[in-house]
Parts: sequence; C-alpha cells; structure tokens
Amino acid sequence: MITKVAVYEDNDALRKSLSHLIMGTESMEFCGAWPDCSTILENCSTCTPDVIVMDIDMPGMTGIEATALLKTKYPDINVLIFTVFEDRDKVFNALCAGATGYLLKKANAVQIIEAIAELQRGGSPMTGEIARMVLQFFSKSPAKNNNEYSLSTRELDILRCIVNGDSYKMVADSCSISIGTVRTHINNIYKKLHVNSKSEAVVKAMKERLI
Repeated sequence: MITKVAVYEDNDALRKSLSHLIMGTESMEFCGAWPDCSTILENCSTCTPDVIVMDIDMPGMTGIEATALLKTKYPDINVLIFTVFEDRDKVFNALCAGATGYLLKKANAVQIIEAIAELQRGGSPMTGEIARMVLQFFSKSPAKNNNEYSLSTRELDILRCIVNGDSYKMVADSCSISIGTVRTHINNIYKKLHVNSKSEAVVKAMKERLI
C-alpha cells in the first residue's frame, strides 16, 4: 500500500532533503512540502496525505498549533513531529495536539522512513530519548490506586500497550485477541476517558497516571 506523505519544514535544505527521501521511496507518494503551515487545511484538502512530517518551530503558526488545527478537520491524518526539541512540555503538548509520533532531527534516513511506515501501520514511533522520557515519567510517578474511569483490567492492559506505542496488531498478539476486539476495547477506552484519539488517551494516561 502506498503512503501519501507531506512535509512542513522551514529549513530549505532539510525540506528539500526530506522531499527527495520520500520521492525516492517506492512505498510512498510525495504530496508536497511547505515552509510554513499557513495553508495547511487547503493543502490537505487538495493532496489528502496519510502522514505529515511536521517541524515545530516555524514562522507564524507552530507545528503544534498546526497539528491541533489539522486534527479538527482531518482527524485521520497521522502527524510525525520532526524537531530538535526534546523537552517534556513540547512532547506532551504535541501529543495533546494530536501528533502520533515524535522523532528528533538527528534521526537518519532509514529511521525517518521506518517511522512513517510504523505510523501507517497504527504504531506511535518515538526517538529513543523521547521513549525513555516517557518511561522515566512512569517510573517516578506511581499509578493512581483508584480507577475513577471504571476501566476494566483488560482495558488497562490495552491502554498500557497504547502508551508503549504498540500497533493494533501488536496489542492483539500481546493480549491474544483479534484486531477487531482490540478496536472495540479501544473505542470503549475512548468513551470512558472522554477522548477522541490515541494521542489524547496517551496524554491522559500519562498526566493522570492511570497505568
């Protein structure tokens, strides 16, 4: 299956490099590249990408603000944050806005292509340092004893898998259930947590220490 990819990056050299990388990958279709997000909704209406590679620090609208705007109209588009920023606030804000992956710009070409492919498979790719930050957050912040959202044991297990960045197939294999059953559980988790996406569920689980 071909993955349609768009790029938002204000650095001319990097934007061109990412564009050539995507155009040279057989499994991907290049939808366009822009130096800012001022026309992101119009662009997505025209080219309908599956994945957007998104810088954070751009003129005008930031990548995090653009992601939040994009998700209001195109919730199914996956956003891969591609940035030099690795502080916890930026990570959490990006996830809250609806980003599905977070990659640091020191990633090489293979890692970028693999991250895009993983997003399309339903995963949540993160650079090692970012994943470690998430793990450290949990190790220093014990989960709440009360379960105010009435999540079942199975739902808590699946929520933990989601936070770990597992794809639906990985969750199904881990829990020995079908992908359809995984989807049903995840929909129930969304309803109980009052969220609308995987990234919102992850952020809520992290901030409220639900697992």
